[in-house]
Amino acid sequence: MLSRLQFAMATMFHFIFVPLTLGLSVLVAVMETTYVLTKKDIYLRMTKFWGKLFVINFVLGIVTGITLEFQFGTNWSRYSEYVGDIFGSLLAIEATVAFFMESTFLAAWIFGWKKLSPKMHAACIWIVAIASNISAIWIILANGWMQNPVGYVIRNGRAELDNFLEVISNPFAWGQLFHNGFAAFVVASFFIMGISAYHLLRKNEVEFFTKSFQMGMITALIFSCAVAVQGHGHAQMVAAKQPQKLAAMEALWETSDSAPMYLFLIPDEEKAENSIELMGIPGGLSFLAFNSFDAPVKGLKEWPKEDRPPVTVTFLAFRIMVGLGTLLPLLCIWGWLKRKNLTENKLYLRIMLYAIPLPYIAVWAGWAVAEVGRQPWIVYGIMKTSDAVSPIATSQVAFSFIALTTLYTLLGGVEIFLLAKFARKGPQPEKA
Repeated sequence: MLSRLQFAMATMFHFIFVPLTLGLSVLVAVMETTYVLTKKDIYLRMTKFWGKLFVINFVLGIVTGITLEFQFGTNWSRYSEYVGDIFGSLLAIEATVAFFMESTFLAAWIFGWKKLSPKMHAACIWIVAIASNISAIWIILANGWMQNPVGYVIRNGRAELDNFLEVISNPFAWGQLFHNGFAAFVVASFFIMGISAYHLLRKNEVEFFTKSFQMGMITALIFSCAVAVQGHGHAQMVAAKQPQKLAAMEALWETSDSAPMYLFLIPDEEKAENSIELMGIPGGLSFLAFNSFDAPVKGLKEWPKEDRPPVTVTFLAFRIMVGLGTLLPLLCIWGWLKRKNLTENKLYLRIMLYAIPLPYIAVWAGWAVAEVGRQPWIVYGIMKTSDAVSPIATSQVAFSFIALTTLYTLLGGVEIFLLAKFARKGPQPEKA
């Protein structure tokens, strides 16, 4: 449990930086491309301002990500030994291709403002954006294999790679990829809208931050709707591949031919029942999972207690994700209706300023559903989490857990301080 907590802490903290990197890199590239095409100084200033915040986030994201891979050797050595032939190859490709490409061209972008032509400079940030998202592909292919293992054989007492094409075309992994990729644009867009709202409330650089806000709003509206639509499809894949997870997401204990979906319920894991069930939609869960109100859905009691995921955590995380996933597009629609006089709608701007953390919380909740809902398996159906941990003393894990938590807390403080400092400072003044 301590090793799981350490990895969860490190992963969740690292994922503060990842979605913002993925989404903001593309949006900054769009800003610079617009400048190259139009020659309007405002888009150059937008590129430099939001690009500076992107670089701060990117650098700290790299630092926090390094420790994650070390833990596969320190805390999860039995896992690495058993499935490293498959899992390790995906991480190796990510590091040797995507990581070095994005790092190299980011350096060229940072230091090449006066040394490269505008088109070449814009090409650099596009390569960074593409490489960052390629990096995400390989990481999520690795996680998707843990969720839905394919393309392997059990040989010599371990899982070995048998069909690489099957691994990289895993439909479960690609469902995760699109869900996370769309969510990354929502995170980046709300980040832009929140900071823009801060300045618009103060009537600072109104044209600059109105354009920034509108760009973020349109992007957020498109991708928040895309997340919801794609999420429905991915939930059906979960129903097919991980029925225990689906049952935990909805706290369904008894198998039902027309499983209802309750808008409000409280699960009781000890008694294997729900203490409160209110506002049920007959056949709602059956339709969500299988597009049929009469489709049978397995309840948690179909599996032994030790093979069920933690229900309360999975259920609450799913409700948080869905609730925020419903709220975010509504906030965007509100902004679209008020787009012509943003500065006069102080209540809305204030709400959007404080809404910056909401997409982050939704993403964290989604990953909690994915990872906690997969338990007790570390690789679904192949290896249990309890069999994957390294044979090391609890005191050793406790020491590293405390050390990493302290380090990450300090890095988090640095991130917040730098982002807040440069976000409040605003863009460079216009040329005279």
